Amino acid sequence: MKRHLLVLSISLLAARLAMAQGAPLADHHQHVFSPAAAELASSSPGAFKPLPASDVVALLDAARIQRGVLLSAAYMYGRPSRRVDDEYAKVRAENDWTGAQAAQFPSRLIAFCSVNPLKDYALRELARCAADPQLRHGLKLHFGNSDVQVDNPEHLARLREVFRAANANRMAIAVHMRASISNKRPYGAGQAKLFLDELLPLAPDIPVQVAHMAGSGPGYDDPPADAAMSVLAEAAERRDPRTQQLWFDVASSADANISPEHAALLVRRIRQVGVDRILYGTDAAVGDNLRPAAAWAAFTRLPLTPAELERIAANVAPYFREH
Repeated sequence: MKRHLLVLSISLLAARLAMAQGAPLADHHQHVFSPAAAELASSSPGAFKPLPASDVVALLDAARIQRGVLLSAAYMYGRPSRRVDDEYAKVRAENDWTGAQAAQFPSRLIAFCSVNPLKDYALRELARCAADPQLRHGLKLHFGNSDVQVDNPEHLARLREVFRAANANRMAIAVHMRASISNKRPYGAGQAKLFLDELLPLAPDIPVQVAHMAGSGPGYDDPPADAAMSVLAEAAERRDPRTQQLWFDVASSADANISPEHAALLVRRIRQVGVDRILYGTDAAVGDNLRPAAAWAAFTRLPLTPAELERIAANVAPYFREH
């Protein structure tokens, strides 16, 4: 009991310190890339650089953000357009590398493993990650990269198995819901309703974090994504029981060039959901993506009240509190 109270007191002190600094307490959306993953993502040799945890921590320090979740890029090996030798072995290696990166900063970072949920090895890898102290916290799914189509009955059946297994293993899910843009897959209200009706009921005991406010970023200029987000926001607004564990991260939703119109729409969705369910996140520190300090600065320029910004900055997902 005394230890619990001490941990709670430290957490409250940390939250007050972060707020005094005007920074979020946690970054709920950071990627890391091993040398192998960076090479996989490169359009030419060496074009895409590895991104280790030490680089992420330096960026968090510059933004005065105390904690971060590292999302594994292992799902990239399962992208349908790729042909990878020993694919599952490389998925395992990327997940293990991500867990080892987080372990270098145990008071700052946790890791989520990842997988293409349509692969035959998906449930096997989920179970393996659930048994690993460094990877048991959560599962990253990327519907766009994995070309998941929730309105495809075979895909939906696979997803139902994965959501059910994640719930059984008490692994949070962070999901990039946005269907593939490059493949022009259908996406909008219909897909969000399937997510709400068919998947969320299978994960009642774990946090389910919808990335990028149901889009992909940067910015909020994506009408199909807003159509999907409106369905989820309306369900949260009316306190639909299926949304009890539903969270939304704002990673890259507010970029430096967001228009007043899209900023107002984003704020409307945030208020529909309720600021208590909004998690700050940045996205991968690669290419032209904003780094944490600049991304938080862009987010604070949204037409939110100071009290709303303060609340969002203090929000911490349950998977951090359980660590």
